[in-house]
Amino acid sequence: VLVQTGDVIDRGDDDRKILDLVERLKGEAEKAGGQLLALVGNHEIMNAELDFRYVTRGAFSAFADVTPKDERMAETAAKVTSMERGRAAAFLPSGPYAKMLANRPVVARVGDTIFVHGGVLPKHVKSGLDAINEGTRKWLLGEARSLPKEITSEDGLLWTRMYSAAPGPSECKTLDETLKALNAKRMVMGHTPQKPDISPACDEKAWRIDTGMSKHYGGQVQVLELRGDTVKVLKEGPAR
Repeated sequence: VLVQTGDVIDRGDDDRKILDLVERLKGEAEKAGGQLLALVGNHEIMNAELDFRYVTRGAFSAFADVTPKDERMAETAAKVTSMERGRAAAFLPSGPYAKMLANRPVVARVGDTIFVHGGVLPKHVKSGLDAINEGTRKWLLGEARSLPKEITSEDGLLWTRMYSAAPGPSECKTLDETLKALNAKRMVMGHTPQKPDISPACDEKAWRIDTGMSKHYGGQVQVLELRGDTVKVLKEGPAR
């Protein structure tokens, strides 16, 4: 099982190619008896909300052929510039790429590990992670009028840096409470680039795996490997 923790778009020209690649690899993994589990990050949601502040000109032109599917969507897409309209039609709820993202959960569990883009807090557990996943899915499909508040708030699942920045005893205590409530051993998250390597926190109960490996950040290509209770950072070897 390969888990990708979101934010595969923005700050580069290849957004569409990357999204399409992930979908192709999901199918190939399933045929091979495995699974590629891609999550939703805050940048995916930002684009569905037409927040294009991190989109490059090339990434706009890549979606130029996408047109609104109905009058309501056309009216919304008309609120952005002509250069942005194709991307708006692609990512607005019920658009083709919003529907693609709707198949990606916000938070997922594989074995004893919780995967999420930003972080899970105790109050999110109380709200119900399945309900948050479903509410987000329905919004992306255009079946709900608004996102769950656990997605849009500053300390939401996609935005909190409580465990991924510089957690101290208080933050680690909150993590312990969260993991206990979920009967899990660890949480793996992205969102906050770590330099230069994937790094653990809170006695290795939190793993921050965003190394900024995109061209924009120029970070190292690394993967966190979990085999039972063994946790290992895999690093890209020297070029041959």
